[in-house]
Amino acid sequence: MRVLLVTSRESGRWVVPKGNIGGGLTPHAAAAIEAEEEAGVAGAVCPVPLGSYRYRKKRGSGAQLMIDVDVFPLAVVREMPTWKEQHQRQRRWFSLKEAADAVDEPDLRELFRSFAPAEFNAAVRRGRLSVPGLSTKEGSMFAWFHRLLPRTGNFFGMFEAHAATVLAAAEATSRLFHGGSHAAEHIREIAEREHEADEITRDVLKTVRATFLTPFDRSAIAALIGALDDTVDEMHAAASAAALYGVSDFPPEMRDMAAIVVDAARLTAEAMPLLRDVAKNAARLHELTERLIRMEGHADEIHGAGLRRALADHGTSDTLRFVIERELYKHLERITDAFEDVADEIDGIVIDHA
Repeated sequence: MRVLLVTSRESGRWVVPKGNIGGGLTPHAAAAIEAEEEAGVAGAVCPVPLGSYRYRKKRGSGAQLMIDVDVFPLAVVREMPTWKEQHQRQRRWFSLKEAADAVDEPDLRELFRSFAPAEFNAAVRRGRLSVPGLSTKEGSMFAWFHRLLPRTGNFFGMFEAHAATVLAAAEATSRLFHGGSHAAEHIREIAEREHEADEITRDVLKTVRATFLTPFDRSAIAALIGALDDTVDEMHAAASAAALYGVSDFPPEMRDMAAIVVDAARLTAEAMPLLRDVAKNAARLHELTERLIRMEGHADEIHGAGLRRALADHGTSDTLRFVIERELYKHLERITDAFEDVADEIDGIVIDHA
């Protein structure tokens, strides 16, 4: 297996052909055009990126801006004797090790190093690859590409771990809003759970950058873990507000909203393992997201009833108490809003992959 690299026009360093996406083009089609213009090659391009890398590009203004590049595999079937940028660049075929040593970008270097020649040959034999015959469907044609990629990045395990942390924080939130003498312990647990969730979120985002084959689009992974993390962040905000104002006795509407938070966290924890096989579990995932959305609507109704009660009980006699309760209701509502966002992200994954 060999990799074709070209030199950069500005610095002369070895890079993969790349460029901006023209109007109306899909990313992989744009990549194929860049390969033809910059390297003078044509072939079958896979619509699924192998991964991505990041580098700083110097603009005409002198600014050096960070650019993200998606990398698409193109199986070369024709190498042109003349091409558009042949007088501006060099092109050269490299072995995998040579390509990794030649490029400057760490992520791109690791992508090249992730391929093993022995596994490549075995995958080609298993897949009976015949690149010149382009009648094969793209998905099967490039299945062998995916078999070569590193199987790092336990995204499903991290999603499930985060959802379990969210559920534990939700249960602590419910205990807090049911009152009692152990409020400080519940508040401390919520803070600790929020910290655990932050650690998992950082691991997910770090792994996204280091993994070249992800189960979903990178933006979908980042959006889902972000929505999950927002739920526990809002629980922490609610607990912090209760601690700040020294509230230990909560009205029934707040307790009901906290109970909805627990139910929403349980549904979320049930949904995460189902993402391991979206096509098989699409119907159940849709049921769970519909329930999450209905819960958010029910929480809104309880929120309105609670505010009306607070206004009637404290609006004229104890304005400070009304303001405090209104803020606590706001935080509880934001928790359920965050779970609705989780439902939306799951629905997006189901639509894209089921």
